Amino acid sequence: MVLTIAHRGARSLAPENTMAAIKKAWEAGADGVEVDVGVSGDGVLLLMHDPTLTRTTDVAARFPDRQDHPFTTFSMGELQSLDAGSWFIDTDPFGQLAAGAINRDEAETFHRCTIPTLSELLDFITDKAWLINCELKSMPPPMETFPLAEAVLDAIDRHKVAPAKVVISSFDHRQLDIVSDRRPDIEIQALIGGDPAAGNNWGDYRYRTYNANGDCIDRAQITRAHDKRCAVNLYTVNETEAMRRYIDWGVAGLITDFPQLLKPIALSATR
Repeated sequence: MVLTIAHRGARSLAPENTMAAIKKAWEAGADGVEVDVGVSGDGVLLLMHDPTLTRTTDVAARFPDRQDHPFTTFSMGELQSLDAGSWFIDTDPFGQLAAGAINRDEAETFHRCTIPTLSELLDFITDKAWLINCELKSMPPPMETFPLAEAVLDAIDRHKVAPAKVVISSFDHRQLDIVSDRRPDIEIQALIGGDPAAGNNWGDYRYRTYNANGDCIDRAQITRAHDKRCAVNLYTVNETEAMRRYIDWGVAGLITDFPQLLKPIALSATR
């Protein structure tokens, strides 16, 4: 069955990269969750996509003089003092509040969302048969040389998370090589297609699994990857017609903001 991977959690239903979105992905029946892993200025692993905090927090109100500074310049204490959920209610980025897909009382709880640590996510999956895909981001200054891959592997070990429950992905394939050298029992997935205009660059097909950009994919690329004995996941697939098409093309998994839509389609495709 094609895997349903929730992108930054079920971010159509709750603020991205928060525990609320991760729990929503679990409730939607996703097979796993993809999150963006970064590090605070004092070395704490956390979930954050953007280099700055302006889009997804109230940093402009809390730290106006630092609102455009990279999140890597803030301590974890400062980061967790921010409101990481109200923006979702204010902007309704996927129109799901207006569509009635999110209970208004539940939405009010998003005001209390904070930026989670990676440890919070690892604790959440301890007793669950669930997959987490940790995307290792390139860190802004002053943490650009922080050993992110090594730190994530150490955290996985500390929390005694089974290797089969973890995937490490990155656009920086050097990070993947570090993981492969140190922990060959943990699956790595090479992200490609970061610039849709340039297309998906498959290189020499040296990785077992590629996470390719669905906005610049065609069936020939997938067939070629399969001929090279590579598995293919696609991101970020939100349209139901595209979900069905890519499942028919034989992808291994789809990364989506709408796991609540994809999961039933993936299940029906196996019948």
